[in-house]
Amino acid sequence: MKRIIMGVFSFLSMTLLAQNQRFSYEYKFITDSTKINETSSEIMFLDVAKKGSKFHSQKKSIADSIHQDRITKQTRDFTGIDYGSVLYVVEKSYPDFEIDFFNNLDMTKYKVSDTRKMNWKILPEKEKIGEFNTQKASLNFAGRIWTAWFFSDIPIQDGPYKFHGLPGLIIKIEDKTKSHSFVLKEVEKSNSDQEWVSDSEKKSFGSTVVINHEKYKKQVIDFRNNPTKGMRQMLSGNTKIAMIDENGKPLDIEKMLREQERDAKANNARNNNFLELDLLK
Repeated sequence: MKRIIMGVFSFLSMTLLAQNQRFSYEYKFITDSTKINETSSEIMFLDVAKKGSKFHSQKKSIADSIHQDRITKQTRDFTGIDYGSVLYVVEKSYPDFEIDFFNNLDMTKYKVSDTRKMNWKILPEKEKIGEFNTQKASLNFAGRIWTAWFFSDIPIQDGPYKFHGLPGLIIKIEDKTKSHSFVLKEVEKSNSDQEWVSDSEKKSFGSTVVINHEKYKKQVIDFRNNPTKGMRQMLSGNTKIAMIDENGKPLDIEKMLREQERDAKANNARNNNFLELDLLK
C-alpha cells in the first residue's frame, strides 16, 4: 500500500506506524562546489521496522538484489548493474539509535560506528510541507549547518541519512548552502514479517572492516591521496594478474595504474562537496 505525500494524504494511524514502513525521500545534491547549478538527485529509502531503520538508495537496492543473485549462482560477471550515485548505507538500531555506516573505499568494505551526538535546537517556526504541518529545527553536524522540518504526529524519531532524535519524523532537511537536501515523497507499508536485511549479513567476496568514525575519516583521506593503493598492494603480494586488451595483447599494468590514479584524482577534485564536509578536513 502506497501513499503519495505531496498529493492527497491521510495521516498514518498508530496501528499503521507499528508495522514496517518504507519512507521514500528525494535526495538532491551537488558534488562539485564550483558548479552549483549542476544538481544530481536520487530516490532514497528509509526502511523502518521494530529493530531499527535502514537508509539506502533505490538504485542500490535493486543492484544489490542482482549482485546477490549472481553470487548465489557463483558468477563473477557483474557487468551491466546500475548502482546509482549513492553507494553508502546507514543503519540505526532502536531504541538506542546506534549508527552503523557501510561504504566501500578502494577494494575494502567498511562498517563504521558513529557515536556523535545530534544536538538539535527546536525552533518555534511552523511550515506546511505537502499535507504535513511541520516544525523547524536546526543542527550543526559533520561540518554543515542543517535545517530540518519534522512532523510530531508521526512519532518516529528518525529521518534520512544519520539524522534522528527529533520528536517526530523528519519530513525535510537541507544544509545552509542548499547543496544537500532530503524531502519525503512517499510512504509504503511493508508486510509485517518483512524486515530489512543488514548489509553486514549480505554475501560478498571480501571481509568487512569494522572501524570507528575517526579511523574511517583517515581512510577517506588516504584513499583520495592514494586511489590505487589497494590494487598495488594486491599486485605486490602473491596474486598474479595478467590483463589483455581487445586485441589479445598484454597490457602494461603499471601504465594502466598510473592512468587510473590520474583519473581518480581528477574525479576526486570534482567530488569535493561531501555531505559530511568534515571528512575532507
